Amino acid sequence: MRLQKYMAKCGVASRRESESIILEGRVKVNDLVIKELGTKINSDKDIVKVDNKIIEIEKNKVYIMLNKPEGYVTTVKDKHSENIVLDLIDGVRERIFPVGRLDCDTSGLLLLTNDGNLAYKLTHPSHEVIKRYIALVEGIPNNKKLTRFRKGLKIDGRMTAEAYVRIIKRYKDSSVLEIAIHEGRNRQVRKMCKYIRHPVIKLKRISIGKLTLNDLEVGKWRYLTRDEVDYLKKL
Repeated sequence: MRLQKYMAKCGVASRRESESIILEGRVKVNDLVIKELGTKINSDKDIVKVDNKIIEIEKNKVYIMLNKPEGYVTTVKDKHSENIVLDLIDGVRERIFPVGRLDCDTSGLLLLTNDGNLAYKLTHPSHEVIKRYIALVEGIPNNKKLTRFRKGLKIDGRMTAEAYVRIIKRYKDSSVLEIAIHEGRNRQVRKMCKYIRHPVIKLKRISIGKLTLNDLEVGKWRYLTRDEVDYLKKL
């Protein structure tokens, strides 16, 4: 098994973030520091340590929904930030990690788990899991800009996939947009809005697939129901 996949199964972090942890030299296999991403291990024989702590595959799978407030970093560990999303999760003994990311200044629905396979599926673009957002933006985009947004924009050198966008409220100097995408690029919604010259003022993710926040208060979390977990696994 590849080392980053094993780390995800142990609930250390997502596969992508596990790769970063490996490159930082924080991982040892049989007390040897490993910095190569292609490394394979035998989960029955090899002893893997992260930050000098032995990790093992979590047998009890945990699935959590958090209504993330602004000002919290979506990561397991960040030496540059005082506030990380795991600080909001109390009483969970298993090692869990965020599924994908929400920017520090973005609020809303965030999933956390120790199920590496499910996390990988939910964040990989090929599975096209729809994430829906509400964005308060500067100005009011016209139909031409909205059409360009829907067809795809060239962000960071490559085109985005087709997206959904509509205006749900207009103010004098701003507007509220409902946006849905299935990719998960870094700050994608913000970059797309900036591209059409309507920068985001405030951004909130309201759903992932059919999962919604409903009445979950900001800063609060809950376990997913069995039906919700089954739904995610069938996506």
